[in-house]
Amino acid sequence: QVQLVESGGGLVQAGGSLRLSCAASRRTFSSGAMGWFRQAPGKEREFVAAISWISTSTSYASSVKGRFTISRDNNANTVYLQMNSLKHEDTAVYYCAAGSSRFYYSDYGRLSKYNYWGQGIQVTVSS
Repeated sequence: QVQLVESGGGLVQAGGSLRLSCAASRRTFSSGAMGWFRQAPGKEREFVAAISWISTSTSYASSVKGRFTISRDNNANTVYLQMNSLKHEDTAVYYCAAGSSRFYYSDYGRLSKYNYWGQGIQVTVSS
């Protein structure tokens, strides 16, 4: 079993920045990927960004591309999401997720590919 713990959320003004962290209890897998998803009130959970554990491959939702950056520290089993130029519409609960199976690029945004999830952390952007 793998535990994922998010940190770094909070309240920020529009245009500001936050960095989310996701610490895994252990190095999950020899392959797979880590991702960030978010869910706003009354909306479905949506893909934000993902990164491969074994390559430099990353993927972003169009709504955050150019503003958010995902990165990882393999030694610390931690994945980060740097969020810049935040907008009110970025307000949501952000979830970290880990997938153990092999990922193709088209898989990064699929919720069903991720078999471990964090508890979620609130990000609120005031307008």
